[in-house]
Amino acid sequence: MQTLQIRTSRRVEFVDITHKVEVTLKESKVKDGICIIYCPHTTAGLTINENADPSVRQDIINHLDELVPHGRRYAHLEGNADSHIKASLVGSSLHLIIEGGSLVLGTWQGIYFCEFDGPRSRNVHLKILSRQ
Repeated sequence: MQTLQIRTSRRVEFVDITHKVEVTLKESKVKDGICIIYCPHTTAGLTINENADPSVRQDIINHLDELVPHGRRYAHLEGNADSHIKASLVGSSLHLIIEGGSLVLGTWQGIYFCEFDGPRSRNVHLKILSRQ
């Protein structure tokens, strides 16, 4: 298992971690298999989406904020209940196919760490499995 360290700078942001995952994959020398990416935080998540136009990320953030607004009256009193809900909606893990030493991603796809309660220092775990 490899761990990526991510430092976020805003309360809510999507950090493109595609390159970091690709570097870790190349270092593993695995040619064919599966890459499992896992976020061990309850107020952050992972997603795959368009990485060509940054307005897509902002649209997702804006819509999640409309669905689950910050500062509403929630039973959880730490002030970050919206972050927990957003993390549950987005999800905490991804599974990607590895073929020919590369991640199988669509032309416009990127891998994003989704921060909902930053700024913070975070970890993302990678497990790269080789096809036998």
